[in-house]
Amino acid sequence: MSSTVAQLDGMAPDRASQLLSDCCGATRWVSAMVARRPFGSMERLLTAADEVWRSLEPDDWREAFSHHPRIGERGSAARQSERGAAWAAGEQAGVGGAGDETRRALERANQEYERRFGYIYIVCATGRTAEELLADATARLSNDPRTELAVAAEEQRKIMRLRLEKLLGQGDPA
Repeated sequence: MSSTVAQLDGMAPDRASQLLSDCCGATRWVSAMVARRPFGSMERLLTAADEVWRSLEPDDWREAFSHHPRIGERGSAARQSERGAAWAAGEQAGVGGAGDETRRALERANQEYERRFGYIYIVCATGRTAEELLADATARLSNDPRTELAVAAEEQRKIMRLRLEKLLGQGDPA
């Protein structure tokens, strides 16, 4: 069941925090979003979400990344709610039909990415095939760490926006 912006604006802070943390696992992002209520409209909520996200530090971004499973896996380093886990599974649906060779290559790319950058390969996987994700991961391995952190943060921002739309009844619930 999805909520509306008006419901989010009016709910108790602890409940709003729980719902927003399904959209982004960065504690400081959640706190700032709860403090910015009321939003009044989806447009204002999304604008605030972007502003808060961009005001955060790299450690906050990495905290958010830890709330996602690796591409091709189900579990994440940080605990996820049932809703967050279901969203992640739906977002990665394109990996489901991948062959064994592609799955093994994704696993190797995930491992190499983590060794190189120190956090999981984060990507907005919605609507993308396993082969596309593998090509993206491989290409991003050539980024320097500073560039890649910016790319990863932008991918997390895209995921956060999609999840806010799902939470507030504006997007596909899968």
